[in-house]
Amino acid sequence: MTEAMAEEFQKQNKDIKVTVGIGGRGGGFKKFCRGETDISNASRPITASEQKACKEAGIEYIELPVALDALTVIVHPSNTWASEMTVAELKKIWEPEAQGKITNWKQVRDSFPDRPLALYGAGVDSGTYDYFTAAIVGKEHSSRGGFTASEDDNVLVQGVAGDQNALGFDTHVSFCELQRSVRWAHGAGCFQRRSSGRRLTA
Repeated sequence: MTEAMAEEFQKQNKDIKVTVGIGGRGGGFKKFCRGETDISNASRPITASEQKACKEAGIEYIELPVALDALTVIVHPSNTWASEMTVAELKKIWEPEAQGKITNWKQVRDSFPDRPLALYGAGVDSGTYDYFTAAIVGKEHSSRGGFTASEDDNVLVQGVAGDQNALGFDTHVSFCELQRSVRWAHGAGCFQRRSSGRRLTA
């Protein structure tokens, strides 16, 4: 959305160059409050500490909601066992205590196969990571290590798409863009039609 707006803006203002960078929401707010960027996209509201940093730097701003997104958990298309998962199971996987202990699908649920568990998730500077850890683990910015973390959505989607044993989380819209590569373990479908005319389901 931001790239499209930047393109349209530059069409009408050819003497102005707009650079769209990719980074986490937390890191983006740090740059914004230092005056290094003019617009900061975020999937969450600005925090009290970030508001304070902006105020101390003399940065005034307005918050303008432009869209709503959701958080999505995905698995590889050939994963036939995790058609649904509970929040408690996701917490069991992602909580700090799982580090070095929960490394196999069978440890998550007895009926799951004895297969290694590969994890992918939003980068720790991202608002998506903050929200996921708060909603699933119960404490913001608290999770296990040992997972592939990235602010680049394509890295996460391609990582899960290339590993049958993978499970990942990121924003819903990111996965919708590459919906044929992955399958939802828990969450809402994109409701975009495939060539067969059938709707995606969660």
